[in-house]
Amino acid sequence: MKIELIGGCEKNELEKRIQKVAAAGKLSRFPGNVFEVLDSCDDYEKNLKLIKRIIGMGHKSIIEHDYLVFALCDVTPIIEQTIIGNRLTSFTIKSRREVDFRTAGFYIPEFRNKNLEPHPKNEELKEKYVAHMKYLFNTYGDFVDAGINVEDARFILPYSFHSNIIMGLDARELEKMVISFLYGPLSKISEIKELGENLFEVIKEYVPYLVKNIESSQVASDNPFEYMEKMINNPKVKIADKPNLISHTPNPDDVILKSSIMYHFQCSEKEAERILADCEKKDPEYKSKCMYTILHKEERRELEQVNFTFQIPISLSILTHLTRHRMHSLLVPEFLPMWDFNNFVLPATIKAKPELEELFLKAHKENIRVFEEFKNSDIAEQDLIYFYLGCQMLNVITTMNGRTLQWILRLRCCNKAQWQIRGIAKEIAKQVQEVSPLLGKGLGSTCVTDLICNEGKECCGLIYKLLEQKNKE
Repeated sequence: MKIELIGGCEKNELEKRIQKVAAAGKLSRFPGNVFEVLDSCDDYEKNLKLIKRIIGMGHKSIIEHDYLVFALCDVTPIIEQTIIGNRLTSFTIKSRREVDFRTAGFYIPEFRNKNLEPHPKNEELKEKYVAHMKYLFNTYGDFVDAGINVEDARFILPYSFHSNIIMGLDARELEKMVISFLYGPLSKISEIKELGENLFEVIKEYVPYLVKNIESSQVASDNPFEYMEKMINNPKVKIADKPNLISHTPNPDDVILKSSIMYHFQCSEKEAERILADCEKKDPEYKSKCMYTILHKEERRELEQVNFTFQIPISLSILTHLTRHRMHSLLVPEFLPMWDFNNFVLPATIKAKPELEELFLKAHKENIRVFEEFKNSDIAEQDLIYFYLGCQMLNVITTMNGRTLQWILRLRCCNKAQWQIRGIAKEIAKQVQEVSPLLGKGLGSTCVTDLICNEGKECCGLIYKLLEQKNKE
């Protein structure tokens, strides 16, 4: 693992960053304008002292003006999924759909016992672990050599493989992240604790005003489910067959349309309902026309007034295709306790060739065997999470407003989207259309909803068929 802060590290850059944050802290009580405030913050040490005092009082919004970009080299998808959970953080990740990962390398944990102490057979265990990981990587390579594209071959990759990430976040999110990694429940995972320590070393040198707060922080590390687990027997895990709309805003189409009337005319909901009914009497197509306008506005705030909650079955390989969309409320199961390895998906391209299907199932079975062997050797669960494979299925829950839903589906319903997330997106669109038909007309790839394709030379060609069909009508 290698972590570096990209930019903002030179002395003059550091001083300008600190000046900006100090000016934000001073602005509300300083008699001059914003430029005079900036000019007055010309002493680095005084600026640092001011920032520490203000955030020590709990006023942390000022450090949101200090934006930092990190390069994360040779970290695993365990790190990926953990940091992406910080919804106000931006990421660019090396694509497993485009890049051959057989030489990417993989993480090797220092194995501990269930008391999180060094395991007496650590070196022997590491030797077995390395041999098994090489076997899985070789199987991945066999799939690629057999003509399986890397986007499907990756379903056999273990979650130990190395990834590379560029991560951008403000100092407030950075503080929250590092505290969690150093002191929270996640700190029991060695790799995450190591990332927290590396980030903290960067903070000490380049974001010094955070040091005291981080060192003095306390995080509740108790299991929030412990009381419930004592009361019930854990139910058998069942992966859903398809996305399931759990709940939604009642009458979502009318809510969107009435909200448009309410804010425009500054009237009550009751009055908006009357106006909507009158408009529909004058023009039976009014609702449809109005919704079309809202769906194509630059600002579509009316769509944010309705929500849809889904349970979605998805594989680990594809989870980032969902988590990377930050503006929805996503609940992803924690890596511990360990999930049932028998819940997995087999790509159709592999299933179509009996010899490759056999190879996949053999590798999957061997992975379970080795995992069980390690599990029975008194090894901490936190060190076993790297046995997860990309094909592992899990259920996630998310709530999206109408605007986020439209944005996600326009990307994920596209024929260029990965097959599993495309199937998920199309099923979500279908279920929303059943309860919100007017909104539903705007859900899907842009070629279907608007007869527009932005893929240029990489266009799948569907747009031309749709345009031809439109011209015949």
